[in-house]
Amino acid sequence: MDNALPPADELVLVDRELAQLDARRSQLLARRAWLLQALRPVAAASRPAPPHPVADSTPRSAQNVLLTLGGVLLTVAAVAFTLVSWGSMGIGGRAAVLFVVTSAALAGPVALLRRGLGSTAESVAALGMALMVLDAYAVHRVALTGTDALAYTAVASAVLAGAWTAYGSALGRLRIPLPTAVVAAQLPLPLGVLAADGGPLALAWAALATAVLDLAVVVRLNPAAAAVRTTACVGAGALGGWALLTGARLSLSSPVPAGALLLACAAVALGLAWRVAGVAVAASAVAGLATVVAAGGALRAVVPGDWVVPGYVLCAVALAAVLRSAAPRAVKLGLSGAGAGVLAVGVVWALPPAVVALVTPVARTTEVWSGEHAARYLTSYPSTAPLVLLLATAALAPVPRLWARGGALFLAWATLTALPLSLDLPYTATLSVQFLTTAAALYAAVRPGALTRRVPMPVPGPVADRPADGTGVGLTVGETRPGVATTGTVGADAEPTGAGAEAGGPEPAPGTGADAPGGSGAAWEGWRPDGAAAAAPSRAVSPAMPPREVLAWSGLGCGLASAASATALALDTRAATFTTLGLLLGLFTAVAFLADGARRAVGACAAVVAATGLVLAGAAASESADHHTALALLAVPAATAAIGARLRRHPVAPPVEIAGAVAGLLSLSLAASRPAVLALVLALGGVIAAATAVRPERRVLASWTAAGLFLLAAWVRLAVWDVETPEAYTLPVTVPALVVGVLRRRRDPEASSWAAYGPGLAATLVPSLVAAWADPHWTRPLLLGAAALVVTLLGARFRLQALLVLGGAVLALDALHELAPYVVQVVGALPRWLPPALAGVLLLAVGATYEQRLRDARRLRERLGRMR
Repeated sequence: MDNALPPADELVLVDRELAQLDARRSQLLARRAWLLQALRPVAAASRPAPPHPVADSTPRSAQNVLLTLGGVLLTVAAVAFTLVSWGSMGIGGRAAVLFVVTSAALAGPVALLRRGLGSTAESVAALGMALMVLDAYAVHRVALTGTDALAYTAVASAVLAGAWTAYGSALGRLRIPLPTAVVAAQLPLPLGVLAADGGPLALAWAALATAVLDLAVVVRLNPAAAAVRTTACVGAGALGGWALLTGARLSLSSPVPAGALLLACAAVALGLAWRVAGVAVAASAVAGLATVVAAGGALRAVVPGDWVVPGYVLCAVALAAVLRSAAPRAVKLGLSGAGAGVLAVGVVWALPPAVVALVTPVARTTEVWSGEHAARYLTSYPSTAPLVLLLATAALAPVPRLWARGGALFLAWATLTALPLSLDLPYTATLSVQFLTTAAALYAAVRPGALTRRVPMPVPGPVADRPADGTGVGLTVGETRPGVATTGTVGADAEPTGAGAEAGGPEPAPGTGADAPGGSGAAWEGWRPDGAAAAAPSRAVSPAMPPREVLAWSGLGCGLASAASATALALDTRAATFTTLGLLLGLFTAVAFLADGARRAVGACAAVVAATGLVLAGAAASESADHHTALALLAVPAATAAIGARLRRHPVAPPVEIAGAVAGLLSLSLAASRPAVLALVLALGGVIAAATAVRPERRVLASWTAAGLFLLAAWVRLAVWDVETPEAYTLPVTVPALVVGVLRRRRDPEASSWAAYGPGLAATLVPSLVAAWADPHWTRPLLLGAAALVVTLLGARFRLQALLVLGGAVLALDALHELAPYVVQVVGALPRWLPPALAGVLLLAVGATYEQRLRDARRLRERLGRMR
């Protein structure tokens, strides 16, 4: 089919396309001209215009090097003249030289600037300022020799700072005088205090006052004067930091005067944070630290030594209350960060008793059930450590963030763990507190709803679909959103209900709303501080684990650690062991029934471990031997198998049965010293596995396990009876394997005979063949040959390759073993030339019928290949 246009129509179409291209080209050319016009003013503005058409206005690097070297050489010459040649001149000559040289050096930049020689003017001005310092030194050496050096230096630095400020202000185009004046202004007050023999506190006050003046310069000066502002910032930071560190050091010995200095530093830093937004967080953090150190130092003077750290921590907690004030957000962030830092240091100080109390029972130094208790460590550690942990818990608990609630949970658990050691409680009270700690942590694992109250919850879906300002990142109570299903109770402080609650799946999540200040644009911002996620890039994410699950798993981990420590501690006495294991069995059973998701399985496994411990403790109490304990321990896998049959396909059933199987392995290790008892334990284990195999969902694995256990039991029993016949060990494997192979071939006639019958036959034929070759009697080879002949005939009859090959190979090797002695006798009776002759005749016969033999070999191979 020809779809070509007529020439006239095609010409119209081509003209129309060309017109459109011309129009588009004109549009792009116009846009290009506009862009070039717009870029020209920007390029012109980016190039600084010289004030005068003089080449010196933009100094080259070589010119700067030359000017700098010249200024340095002149300065060195002036210093040498002042120090060496000064004494050879009279007072008039000295004054004339000082006046002329300094005046010329200071007046020179005026003329140089008029001519546009800015770099040269800078070098000459620097020379003049250096000469002014030398003039001040010369005046002290000649006219004011009796004046105190420090006092004179303070006054001279103040005069020089003022003079240089006036000089730099008058010649505004010079860049050196004003920063140099700021540097000189750092000296008068500290040097004046040193001249007056002021102590460290007075010197710190002088440094703080100088820093305040520097900050005033920074705040009030025009931002264009970057060099002056930078110099003042450096001076303020150095002197202010020195004053702050001095106040912190003096607060240990003189808390009241040092506290006043620290509060003054805090006021200065807080004022800077309020005025300058760029350093608000850092300055307010410094203010917070200074306030905490001042208040803590005041408390340090009136409280005992053990209460010093709690005093500082209490001040840090009080500082956290600034979050509820109306201060700017950056200021609140810095102050709360300072309080959090002090609180973190206090927590680190208070954690060693908790760690020691948790670990010490595990590292036993006494015999089990001896009634003796291990020596306690850290007995001289301050007993107020739990109070610090409690204060930290109280500070974190109200914060509606996941990291805060998780930290509060951990600190509360650490408080209870450290309490017996810090208070030096007796053994019974210590064990009771550890059990209560375990119960409280497991309750948090079962019912974490109270911990997640007002904590922001995740909302599924991409972040890009949410408002850019971070509001509405979740659902508040009672609110619905298209595409987000809410089933059951919706709320951060409510337990989950509905289909997802039982399975431990994800829950409907409340939003930040009014309950969680500072929403963010993340999929869920429970891990982040307020607004930290607002700047995060928009991307589609899905929450890995909701806050409820995180807190629940944290509680479960703390509970397991406390349970292990309590169990180790209970081993000191027999009654405590039985009581603790029984109570833990009840607790973990409750967790298995009441928890959600995988925590049920963990609780169930822990309950099985506790039950195993009870059985072992009972056997030890009755002074049973190990092999008797092994028989008693089989009650645990039997009970778990019964529980699994009751639970059937419940997710908790597999972990419980696996834990019971581990207990069964322990019983095998205990019975290994008595082979007869080991055979009995294996047989009983096979019975348990066989009973489990009745269930459809466990049939495959349990049936093979039962068969293996029964086989091992039979082998061990035969070894106990000193049975050395290999068929007694192999036939129990061969018969079931052949039965399984027959059943498989009935179900799948296409199955290979090697897979169905090969393993079973090889399990008996191969060991029997090895034994027959080493057996001097005729009975075993005869029976083996008969069995191999039957197997070969069955393979030929039913066309089964595995039976034919295995039976034929074993039959041939067995016949070779039996005929070998007679063959040797016959060969020995024949003449020696006859064997080579027979071999030659055989080769000739094969060569003559070579093609026929090849066809026979191929035919045999094809027949074997067609067999299954």
